[in-house]
Amino acid sequence: MTAPVFVADQLDAVGAEFVLDGPEGRHAVSVKRLRPGEAVVLTDGRGRFTEGVVKAAEGKDRLVVAELTAVREEPEEGPRITVVQALPKGDRGELAVETMTEVGVDAIVPWAAARCVTQWKGERGAKALGKWRATAREAGKQSRRVRFPDVADAATSRQVASLLADADFAAVLHESGDAPLATAELPTEGDIVLVVGPEGGVSPDELALFTAAGARPYRLGRSVLRTSTAGTAATALLLGRTGRWD
Repeated sequence: MTAPVFVADQLDAVGAEFVLDGPEGRHAVSVKRLRPGEAVVLTDGRGRFTEGVVKAAEGKDRLVVAELTAVREEPEEGPRITVVQALPKGDRGELAVETMTEVGVDAIVPWAAARCVTQWKGERGAKALGKWRATAREAGKQSRRVRFPDVADAATSRQVASLLADADFAAVLHESGDAPLATAELPTEGDIVLVVGPEGGVSPDELALFTAAGARPYRLGRSVLRTSTAGTAATALLLGRTGRWD
């Protein structure tokens, strides 16, 4: 089993020993109950990491890590997979972010689709985006990643179209798709962008806009998945097909 992962924002400050405190230290000491001699990984969540061994657990929120290796960087894998996720209702957006992160998505773009019941505006929108980013961070640690997915600012449909136009492969998951995603011709490098619509579906105007940008509608299977699970299923399919899960 791989060592548990904790976030250390200032990896450049890591020397012979490193003190993990604050919320991360509390999680390590009081929740994980790590003890001297156990291995840990410290990461900045952007691919840079170091490995070490617990020297001491002090109080409720202070972990001293020693025997640290040189800071290394995990290269980005390709092709890079971005999921444009329409805003689901309630906490299902956080569920989508959590499971896509666990599977291995590289980036998530929240999308305020026309048929979304939920709309991010003002302070409420900023709070919701913060929750998505916190979820990606925690799920990245839980799944023992050292490169967490980027969670972008919420995008409009025109911004999504621009993203699709720049992709090496662009797809809209839609029940009208006449081709299965499982047999689509995929690039071996570059950017793959998938659009997951809201519960009410992608509107005809949005589909036309995305098609004009170079995206094609594809179906996943015979059943119609909920918006909070479709991105996870599609990401898993592509990770297997592109060889990233070899």
